[in-house]
Amino acid sequence: MAAKAGESEKDGAKFVEFIDVEKMYGSFHAVRHLNLDIRRGEFLTFLGPSGSGKTTTLNMLAGFERPSEGMIRLNGRPVERMPPYERNIGMVFQNYALFPHMSVADNVAFPLSVRNVPKSEIGPRVVRALEMVKLDQFKDRKPTQLSGGQQQRVALARALVYEPTLVLMDEPLGALDKKLREHMQIELKQLHEMLGVTVVYVTHDQSEALTMSDRVAIFETGVIAQIGTPDKLYNEPATAFVASFIGENNALDGTVERVNGAECAVVLPDGLKVIARPVGAVSPGAPVQLAIRPEQIKLAAEMRDDDNRVSATVDGCIYHGDHQRLLARLANGQILTLKIRPEASMANGAPVDLAWSVGDCRAFPAGAATTNKH
Repeated sequence: MAAKAGESEKDGAKFVEFIDVEKMYGSFHAVRHLNLDIRRGEFLTFLGPSGSGKTTTLNMLAGFERPSEGMIRLNGRPVERMPPYERNIGMVFQNYALFPHMSVADNVAFPLSVRNVPKSEIGPRVVRALEMVKLDQFKDRKPTQLSGGQQQRVALARALVYEPTLVLMDEPLGALDKKLREHMQIELKQLHEMLGVTVVYVTHDQSEALTMSDRVAIFETGVIAQIGTPDKLYNEPATAFVASFIGENNALDGTVERVNGAECAVVLPDGLKVIARPVGAVSPGAPVQLAIRPEQIKLAAEMRDDDNRVSATVDGCIYHGDHQRLLARLANGQILTLKIRPEASMANGAPVDLAWSVGDCRAFPAGAATTNKH
């Protein structure tokens, strides 16, 4: 049996279990040897690029797809052959999927009606659901009379009205503009904390995943490259792919000169030598990719004796309000991005000395295969 993807750091029983799950579409391996536990009440996000397997995994949990191999358990019961309507799962989609001819209240009531809930109970439960998403005053309107954000709230109320044990969300904020999307992220997280329901969320937006999640599972080519809390993934990426996919990252190619315990010396193409923390199987003579976050690179005035030091040339400065992004070109032509004060003045072509801590620079094996890991 393959090693399990990272356990949640929260207390609580396993609520969802994927056990050696595989999904094939003909000869295409969409999901490979997936072993994953989801804790009751947590907000877990599946994050990854298109085609990485995150939506396929969500659809198998929902019952829209059946695993080619393996088992899925929900609250201890195998569900991989159970139809979706028997799983007591709420779904929220990017396109809202509201009935345009029905009122907001009727849209929210629909899941109760098809479950033959007594009419005397439907009205009060619809009101409570709409109050949760702050839309009770719009209950008589049609979906087309609402904004995109309001329609998404209706879809959320409809998913919650029958009190499901699990809510699945597939890119639910993807159709909203940036400001509204950020506002809805906060509202969804607050709602999750208030209700305590288990949420599995799919997105390709890494900022969204970091903002909302208790844990994030990063998918790459059908497997989980790494799973953990947002700060763990950002500060301790397990692979070069994770380092590049979560947050901003400077990637430099080099060759290992020597390895000394928790440090390795790496030679860049122009002969410049830097010291880094090796992550994974790193050995002398092997190609590696260095990863350094923009905020971890400092200017000369902030240098320490034990820092890596490089000389570069200013290649551009981009204003971002609370900071500027400085583009600095190394002698080998590679460009580093760092963040500097908004009032700093750096002319194009000017020389600049940069530094970064050894502990903030990671060396990953170049082209290493991804595996499910903690």
